[in-house]
Amino acid sequence: MVVPTNLGFPYVGAKRELKKSVEAYWSGKISADELKTAYQKIQASQWKLQKEQGIQHIPSGEYTLYDRVLDTAHQFGVIPTRYQHIKDPLQQFFAMGRGLQKPATATTEKVDVPAQEMKKWFDTNYHFIVPEFEPNQQFTLQNPTSVEQYNYAKSLGIETRPVLIGPVSFLHLGKTAKGFDQFETLSLLPKILPYYVELLKQLEAAGAEWVQIDEPALILDLPESAKAAFEEAYKTIKASVSIKVLVAAYFGRVEKNIDSLLPHIDAVHLDLVRAPEELDVVLPLLNDKQTLSLGLVDGRNIWINNLAKSIESTQKAVAALGKDRVFVGPSCSLAHAPFSTSFEKKIAEKNPELFSWLAFSVEKTKEIVAIATAVNHGPESVKDVLEANAAALESRRTSAQTKNPAVRDRAANVAPEDWKRPAEFAVRREAQVKKLKLPLFPTTTIGSFPQTKEIRVARQKFNKGELTSVEYDDFIKSEMKKMVEFQEKVGLDVFVHGEPERNDMVEHFGHLLYGFDFTENGWVVSYGSRCVKPPVIFGDVSRRGPMTIAETVYAQSLTDKPMKGMLTGPVTMMKWSFVRDDLPLNQICTQIALSLRDEVVDLESAGIPCIQVDEPAIREGLPIRRADWDAYLDWSVACFRLSTSGVRNETQIHTHMCYSDFNDIFDAIAALDADVLTIENSKSDEKLLKIFESKKYPNEIGPGVYDIHSPRVPSVDQMKQKADDLLKYLKPELLWINPDCGLKTRGWTETEAALNNMVDVARQLRSQYAA
Repeated sequence: MVVPTNLGFPYVGAKRELKKSVEAYWSGKISADELKTAYQKIQASQWKLQKEQGIQHIPSGEYTLYDRVLDTAHQFGVIPTRYQHIKDPLQQFFAMGRGLQKPATATTEKVDVPAQEMKKWFDTNYHFIVPEFEPNQQFTLQNPTSVEQYNYAKSLGIETRPVLIGPVSFLHLGKTAKGFDQFETLSLLPKILPYYVELLKQLEAAGAEWVQIDEPALILDLPESAKAAFEEAYKTIKASVSIKVLVAAYFGRVEKNIDSLLPHIDAVHLDLVRAPEELDVVLPLLNDKQTLSLGLVDGRNIWINNLAKSIESTQKAVAALGKDRVFVGPSCSLAHAPFSTSFEKKIAEKNPELFSWLAFSVEKTKEIVAIATAVNHGPESVKDVLEANAAALESRRTSAQTKNPAVRDRAANVAPEDWKRPAEFAVRREAQVKKLKLPLFPTTTIGSFPQTKEIRVARQKFNKGELTSVEYDDFIKSEMKKMVEFQEKVGLDVFVHGEPERNDMVEHFGHLLYGFDFTENGWVVSYGSRCVKPPVIFGDVSRRGPMTIAETVYAQSLTDKPMKGMLTGPVTMMKWSFVRDDLPLNQICTQIALSLRDEVVDLESAGIPCIQVDEPAIREGLPIRRADWDAYLDWSVACFRLSTSGVRNETQIHTHMCYSDFNDIFDAIAALDADVLTIENSKSDEKLLKIFESKKYPNEIGPGVYDIHSPRVPSVDQMKQKADDLLKYLKPELLWINPDCGLKTRGWTETEAALNNMVDVARQLRSQYAA
C-alpha cells in the first residue's frame, strides 16, 4: 500500500513553546534538565498527533534546540578550537550558535567567543550554522540526537523514521576553519563515513527499519567530485548496514546528481512541488526493489494542495512501481510551515473564503493521508475531502479578492524611464554631499533599536483594545524621542526613528497594503530561537495610503541630524511572506515596487533626506541553479530600482542586505544603484573582503563592523581592525561605519556599549585620515 510519510514537523512547538524554554534557559530561569523536559514534551505531543492523523513514517531526530546542522557538527565532534575550553556540552553548543561572553569569576575564567557563521538554508528564510573543518579534522560520535529521540519515541509506543543530515551535504555546506589554507571539505568524507556507519548501526540496533538521510546538496550545481562523493558515501553505507536508507532531496531539481547515488539506496525523495517534471525522469531509473517518495504537498507555503492533481501523480508512480513502492509526503520538512490553521480564529471569522484556501502543517499531514487513502482505497473513500478541496480551489481561482484590474494595468504599463534614477551616481553624490554635509566615515545604524518588554506589552494592549489609538501613538512617540536622544548621546551621524511601532519589517507594511492578510499563530523559525510570522499575500498589492510619513517626520522634527526613512524592499516583502502561487513572482514584485515607489516619493516630499529600502532577501530569492539566475536578477534588480527611482538627485537612497553570501551576485548588487549599501560582513566571517580584492564597488558602502546576532560586545580594537581591513580595498570617502544588521533583538545595555565603541572607531579613522 502507498505509505503516507512526513519529513519533519515544526519543532518549535504549536505556540513556540521551545523558543520560550530555550530563552528561559539562556536567561538562567530554568535548568538544562527542565529544558530537556520541555522539548521532550513537544516531541511526544507531535509524534502522537502525526500518528493519530495517519502518518505511517513519522520523523524523529530532526528536533533541535538551535539548528540541525549545528547538532550534526556537535555530535560528530566538529567543534572549533575556540569553543573547546567550554566544558559544559550544552553551553558549548549554544556558544557555537550564538556566541558567549561571560566575565571572569573567582572560580572561572573569562569567556569571550563569537558565534560561528550563519547562512541561509538554500533559498529559504531559515538560517543554519556553517560547520568549520580543519584539514586534519578528527571526528567522534557523541550523544547522537537521532538515537536519543528514536528511543524516546519508542518508549512512548511510537515507531519513527530517524532523520539525519547526510555526510555529503554536511561536508559540502561547510567551510575551511579560519587559520588554515583552503581545502576541499569533501576530502574528509573517508574520515567521517565510519562515524555515520556507526550511527546507523546504533539506530539499527535500536530497532529502526528505515532512516531518512537528508541530502539537499543534491539540488545544487555540483562539481564532479561531489557527485563522486555521493557514490562513495552510499556505496559504503549500503555495504555496512542493513537499515533501509531513504535519501531525501528537496527545494529543487536533482537532474543528473542522483545517477551515481541511486544504485546504492533503498528509496529517494523528490520535491515534486519545485520540480514536478522529475517524476517522469526518475521513474525509469529505479530498479525493481526501490521505493520512490513523492514530495507532493508544499512544505514551504500555506496554500491547500490540489488533491486531484496529486492523486493523479501518485497513480502514475503506482502504475510504474506498484503501491508497495510509493511513499507520499511533503516536498520538504514541514518545519518551514506554521503549525495549524486551528489557531487562526480571526481569518476564519472575518474572511472564511481565504481561510478555506489555507493549510498549515497539521492540515498538510491530513492532505498527505488523503492522497494515500484515495490511491489505496479509491477516491470514494475520501469523497467529502476531495469535494471540499475542489470547491476551495475553484473559489480561489474565481475570487474577486485576488484581482484588482487597476493594479494589474499599472504594473503592466510602467514607463521605461521609471526603472532607473535619471542621473548617474557621481552626479547624485555631489548633490548629496552638498546637502547632507556628513563627516568622513559617517556612522549610522540599520534601522531598528531594541524592542523592549514595555514596547511589546503596549502593542499587545493596543491590539486587544486596552489602549486607545491616541494613547498608543503617544507611547510610540515617547519611545521614538528616547531613541533619537540616545543617538544624539552616542554621536551617530545619520539617525533612524528606531521602529518601535513595528513588530516585523514585513508584517508591519503588510497591514498598510491591500492584498495582504495576517495570521495569529503562523510562526516559523528564522534562526536559533528567533521566529517570524510571515504575512499572507493572497491578492493584488497596492498602498492603502502613506505608511511611514507620520513617524519619520516626527522623528526628524526632534533633531537637526539627517533622518532615514525606513522601508522594506519589494523582493524582501515578497520572499518573507507566504506568497500567492497563482501569479508569476515578477508580477507580484512589480506591484509591491510600485506601492513602495509612492511611499518613497512621499517621504522625499515630506523633507526626509535619506531613505533606506532594505533588500536582505534578494540573494535568498536567487534560484538554486545558475542557469536560472539571469532571469531572476533582471526582474528583481529592476523592481528595486522601480521602487527608488522617483526621487531627486540630492535624496540619498540606502539599501541594506544581510544573512547571505553576496559575493556571487555582487555585480547585480552594484546594479541596484543605491547611493549607500550597508551590508552584513562580520557574521559571514568577512567574506566581502574577498570580492573587494577583485572588484570595486562603485558607490558608498558600509560593511558591518560588528555582529548583532550575538549579545557579545566587540572591543574598539576589534571593530577598528575590521575597518582597517576594509580600507585596504575601499576609498575612505566611500566607507560608512555601521553594525551588520538591525538591533531589534538586542538589549539596550549591549547596544549602547557596542555603538559607543563603533563611534569611537569612526572618530579614530577621521583623525587618521584627516590629512
